[in-house]
Amino acid sequence: MTFEAWLAFTAASAVLLIMPGPTVLLVVSYALGQGWRTALPMALGVALGDFTAMTLSMLGLGALLATSATLFTVLKWIGAAYLVWLGIKLWRAGGTLNAAPRTDRVSGARMLGHAWLVTALNPKSITFFVAFLPAFLDPAADFLTQMTVFEATFLALAFANAFSYALVASKARRFVASPRAIGIVNKTGGTLLVGAGVATVALAGSRT
Repeated sequence: MTFEAWLAFTAASAVLLIMPGPTVLLVVSYALGQGWRTALPMALGVALGDFTAMTLSMLGLGALLATSATLFTVLKWIGAAYLVWLGIKLWRAGGTLNAAPRTDRVSGARMLGHAWLVTALNPKSITFFVAFLPAFLDPAADFLTQMTVFEATFLALAFANAFSYALVASKARRFVASPRAIGIVNKTGGTLLVGAGVATVALAGSRT
């Protein structure tokens, strides 16, 4: 695994995590209704959920790599195209989060569990990682080392992203509700995702 591959993975992961989805909507809805105290348990729950989905995906990719290097290479190109498609989709996305405040008072443990369930058990999570990760994996490098580095990087980013969303939602509700602000975030993220997809194509081509 090269530094360039890790850097491309980090950039793409950061943008993908910022994209409003079920997890982000859950974090924002709790933060809007209950304030900053939701930040830590929600961020921990999101990180644990991503760890669950990502580990299952990586184990499956490891088995695929051991079975067919050619099929794995094809999956890498599909993953790069997937990043470009997500970038275009994000660029064209709307400018609102549409998260309703959760006013029911719940414990930190329950919030953590809720965030873990929504993140880990979302059927799209494992499918997402299976399509996303191969674009950055090097079949010639040690798989376990790459798995450890990529998981640690993604989980750190997932925790920071959820924590930041909770703090921003609890302190800057006007920003969260602003179509213009969210639209700028989406367009910037979409551009970066397309760039990450092109970069992974270049990386994949340089190894063939």
